[in-house]
Amino acid sequence: MPVDFKHVKKQFEKSMADYDNNAVVQELMASKMMGELCKISPEYENILEIGTGTGLLTKYIVRNLKYKHYYGNDIVEKSKEYVKKVIPQADFIYGNAMKIKRDRKFDLIISNAVFQWFENFEKLLNILSCMMMPDGIIAFSTFSPENFQEISNVSGLSLNYKSKDELVCILNKLGFEVLYADGFCKELKFNNPLEMLVHLKKTGVNSLSDKIWSLKHIKGFCEKYNEKYPQTVLTYSPIVIIARLNANPVKVSDN
Repeated sequence: MPVDFKHVKKQFEKSMADYDNNAVVQELMASKMMGELCKISPEYENILEIGTGTGLLTKYIVRNLKYKHYYGNDIVEKSKEYVKKVIPQADFIYGNAMKIKRDRKFDLIISNAVFQWFENFEKLLNILSCMMMPDGIIAFSTFSPENFQEISNVSGLSLNYKSKDELVCILNKLGFEVLYADGFCKELKFNNPLEMLVHLKKTGVNSLSDKIWSLKHIKGFCEKYNEKYPQTVLTYSPIVIIARLNANPVKVSDN
């Protein structure tokens, strides 16, 4: 399904106050990614974080990495307040990451649970690679096609997720050397489908649809879920990838 970034922005802005208390899987993803990144290198000159949100990953950056300059980006302008609490001297870039214009070159671009919202991953990488130093590192986490399989099976709502192999293939095609790639699953259990929907709302993931669900829609979803599944579970299927840009990256047409 196509992604409406205006709707995504609106939903994530609404969820910011509750996000950190509910983003247990996103926290796990950030921790795993940072652990693997530190094995490769804990020191960087210029860091760009895509999708700073409430600063969940930003806190891991401060605790684990050494750097001279940090830049944070998010489509929600309020994210700047969260980032500045973690890194007061941070430079904040407001807007869609596909439209970032910066002369500075980064030796680390990092992002947690964000890239799945970009429909054209290849185009995104093309843009980001233009902002990277030769041999720069990109580290990101996203989700595989198995993500939220229960939601997809009941409602038909899903993003255009790519598998780990597909992501690795695109990275290789664009001149990146994949240093680490791994996927895993994490099930969250809930007392009932309504509680699960509240969880999704508090992490901004109700952005999967730009339609407002009426009480009738919510009731219908809960009934269908209970018919299909004896227990209320929500499957997350994260992927963590770290890659190095070759000195002469391959430029691919956006078409």
